[in-house]
Amino acid sequence: MFDASNDRHLFINRELSWLAFNERVLAEARNASLPLHERIKFLAITSGNLDEFFMVRVAGLKQQSQGGVAELPADGMLPAEQLAAIAELVHRMVGEQYEVWKRDLLPVLAANGIHLLSRDALSAEQRQAAKAYFQSSVFPALTPLAIDPGHPFPHLRNKSLNLAVEVRRAEKRRKKDAGESSLAVVQVPAVLPRLVPLPMVSGLAYLLLEELIVLQAGDLFPGHTVERATTFRLTRNWDLDVDEEESLDLLESIQAELRRRDRGAVVRLELDASASPALEGQLTQALKLTPADVYRLPGPLQLQDLSALSEGDARPENRVEPFVPATPAMITSADSIMQLIGQKDLLLHHPYESFDPVVRFLEEAAEDPNVLAIKQTLYRTSGDSPIGRALVRASENGKQVAVLVELKARLDEANNIAWARRMEENGVHVVYGLIGLKTHCKVTLVVRREGNGIRRYVHLGTGNYNPATARVYTDVSLFTARGEIAEDATALFNLLTGYSTQPNWKRLAVAPVSLQSRVLELIDRETQKARRGEPSRILGKLNALADPTVIRALYAASQAGVPIDLVVRGICCLRPGVPGVSERIRVVSVVDRFLEHSRAFAFGAGAQTDVFLSSADWMARNFHRRVEVMFPVEDPALKARVLDEVLGMALRDNVKARQLQPDGSYVPVPLELDGQSLRSQTALLEQARRGGVIAPTDPSLMRHVASPVEKEKAEKAESSPSRLTPGPGTAA
Repeated sequence: MFDASNDRHLFINRELSWLAFNERVLAEARNASLPLHERIKFLAITSGNLDEFFMVRVAGLKQQSQGGVAELPADGMLPAEQLAAIAELVHRMVGEQYEVWKRDLLPVLAANGIHLLSRDALSAEQRQAAKAYFQSSVFPALTPLAIDPGHPFPHLRNKSLNLAVEVRRAEKRRKKDAGESSLAVVQVPAVLPRLVPLPMVSGLAYLLLEELIVLQAGDLFPGHTVERATTFRLTRNWDLDVDEEESLDLLESIQAELRRRDRGAVVRLELDASASPALEGQLTQALKLTPADVYRLPGPLQLQDLSALSEGDARPENRVEPFVPATPAMITSADSIMQLIGQKDLLLHHPYESFDPVVRFLEEAAEDPNVLAIKQTLYRTSGDSPIGRALVRASENGKQVAVLVELKARLDEANNIAWARRMEENGVHVVYGLIGLKTHCKVTLVVRREGNGIRRYVHLGTGNYNPATARVYTDVSLFTARGEIAEDATALFNLLTGYSTQPNWKRLAVAPVSLQSRVLELIDRETQKARRGEPSRILGKLNALADPTVIRALYAASQAGVPIDLVVRGICCLRPGVPGVSERIRVVSVVDRFLEHSRAFAFGAGAQTDVFLSSADWMARNFHRRVEVMFPVEDPALKARVLDEVLGMALRDNVKARQLQPDGSYVPVPLELDGQSLRSQTALLEQARRGGVIAPTDPSLMRHVASPVEKEKAEKAESSPSRLTPGPGTAA
């Protein structure tokens, strides 16, 4: 049996795996079967994803490399080696992005009467309209910044678009020796629309804002001639550096760090492909970058802004069909959602089912005179949050309201600070969590007086308390009034808000203490069953799989004979299909209209299957540096739903799913032998529209979708009348 414990070749590098995920997103932009604006959306997502990747991951690797600190991942790559591999892959990916834009999307836009014009191709009428808009709306907002011995290179904001303008005095140009040109920087105002509409005989026409500024650049430099203008963009280290141990006021410390964050080191320079080598040299020197940090782009910078092209195009064929999430009839017809939860557990599968019942749960609790207290963890929420408003209303109604607001939720720090202040001003008791840990779990506890005692109602989720993202992320909500889960939820909040020793958890597994050990225990349980010749199985759906300890446990389970099927949307450091190590492990990734975000797990076969939902991915940070919760689904009907819908449908997807190969590449999942195709998100949307539930006996869900070994077993059993073993999408 192969010993995987010290073999770095059995682990895929985390950063390279993430880039492979972004390639799968880019593949959706190439997909000609998708509506036009959906393809542009995916192109924009790849660009935005790369921004965050450089701001956080590349920035961290650069700090490690420059500081001589090597946090070696399980694959053994040094920071400098990772940076070199990232640069090579991202340069290629950027080239592919612009091939998709120029070769695939621009012609389709033009065929649909949507034109992105260059400044050299404007008609006289368009030039006049552009000039009028520039004078009235753009010129007053511009500040040209000279660069010379008296004016050092200016500080430019993270992700801002800028123009490097080379100018020369007009009178000098007439002399034989005109001298060198001077350089200035003009920041493109982010407060103005990037797409400037222009008149067109038919269809829609736009000019990019930076193109308009270049067209009228002479107005900015009177007495000078504009020689050349080049667009460029910076990406900075955007991670916070807060010493929580030394901080007297965490909120004030993070606010101060947010103000300093825009002065982080530059980690990437995006530059128009037409830029001269001399300009590139000036910029890299001023920004302290190397040539590998420069990305020359043969098209518009900041591709995510191009999503606005859909705003003037109302044609339904150019966008995905609108979808209104369903609300189960039992909830809409109930007078009280808490009364309903008191009778039975409820499960919602977002975005197919509406997030509104979660909001209603809090709004009802805020108004109910018998509710004594509401406690909630808040990791991310929307700007104008009905969740936040309900919590404020509850406090105004005299209830005890305690909310843990995670101030360190990356890129949402400012929004969370604003909500924390607003709630504090309205009497909500706000805490900021445990020192050194992010509180990432999603838990709400409502304490209600009933009869001569109290009863506790709990909401646990895999996603954030954000109604906006709940319409585009797949997540699962569980409502329950089960006593042991409620007791654990109470103990969790006591741990987060007060001085409490670690409790003995009854039903929840909580990071950073017991979650990893519980996952390993469940994996080992299946491993031991397989070694005894008993039925065993592991199913999982998560965003990322990177924890080496868990990966090694999965390898051991595979070697013991456990069939393992995983849906891992993004990072996966496990290599499936390695002979002698992981040939019983199958990993697929689904990239489609909605962001796959739910975390669900099943351990066991048949009636012995245990089903869990969780806020945590299987990553070291989730196990050791965050407060996370994994919780059981105990109602048999709801267990069946998780197995059928959340796990089974994704594992049977053969349209949008891609299967991970041992070399780290992804290939399309082949069609079943009967040629039937299944696009999981489309099937779930249709199910939600019908208001129905997939029957566990649906033959399309009875097929095995596991590893090649498991498929072979299924094929052998196909002709047997006693074929009773359920597939991953069925409930026993």
